[in-house]
Amino acid sequence: MAPLWVNRFAITVACATVFLLAAGALVTSTGSGLAVPDWPLSFGQFFPEMTGGVFYEHGHRMVAGTVAILTFILCFAIQKKEPRKFVKRLSLASVGVVITQACLGGMTVLLKLPPAVSVSHACLAQIFFSISVLIALTTTRFWSERPEPWVKTDGVSFTSLCVGLNALFFLQLIMGATMRHNKAGLAIPDFPLAFGGLVPPTFTFPIAIHYAHRVGALVVTLGSVFIVMRIFKQQAQQLTLITVGGALLTLLSVQVMLGSFVIWLKRPIPLTTAHLVVGALCLATSVIMTALVWRSEKNESMKRVMA
Repeated sequence: MAPLWVNRFAITVACATVFLLAAGALVTSTGSGLAVPDWPLSFGQFFPEMTGGVFYEHGHRMVAGTVAILTFILCFAIQKKEPRKFVKRLSLASVGVVITQACLGGMTVLLKLPPAVSVSHACLAQIFFSISVLIALTTTRFWSERPEPWVKTDGVSFTSLCVGLNALFFLQLIMGATMRHNKAGLAIPDFPLAFGGLVPPTFTFPIAIHYAHRVGALVVTLGSVFIVMRIFKQQAQQLTLITVGGALLTLLSVQVMLGSFVIWLKRPIPLTTAHLVVGALCLATSVIMTALVWRSEKNESMKRVMA
């Protein structure tokens, strides 16, 4: 296992990525995506005058560059200090994703914010954050310890259920990014109803993607409640897992509240930014829950094989 400082550095990278997600959300929320029309320089400079939208756009680039450098350093440290191959592969994947993300970021500027590229850029950021969180988790001393007692259950495995939940979260984030970059955040101006009814009376693309995002939020919430309640009921000795499940439900409650106020208050910048960040935290928490479940079920399977 790698030294403790590697884990602390991995946690720093994950926290810096949260700040980067917030900086990216501010660029979109303030309409500053083309405040700097060139790339990789800004008006041909490394440090332009930080006024107006340039503050958000160039500031986002500076934060992104910092996170990229930290990611490279972390990868180098893990390759040198970490004996486990899967952690090394995660660190290499994080480098590959951050390089791809930088290229997509440049393309969004050079191609004048095409929605498809912008959405890809937003979704890849979520993948990078999830990988960063996994690296931070798997380099802890806790991960190397024996998992808490696991109760074998019949039917679909918890790991499969959690992987499915991750897929739902990511699909929801794709719809949110598509809605955001197609300026459909207020395509349906009321909540919880849609134009006064349960279903919009007519569908254009902005209305359809907005409504799909709302339906997706309901599906993700119900799925999360189902899985976490099942964990609470059947795996009462898994205290860490129960804590993570409780955190997920708490974050989802905050996320639903933020989404409601974004509509009611007509997309204020602080709330739309917080909504994106909390959505990323929901996905990351779901990924952590999946990793913990996988570790416990794998350990239980190995015990049965050895018995």
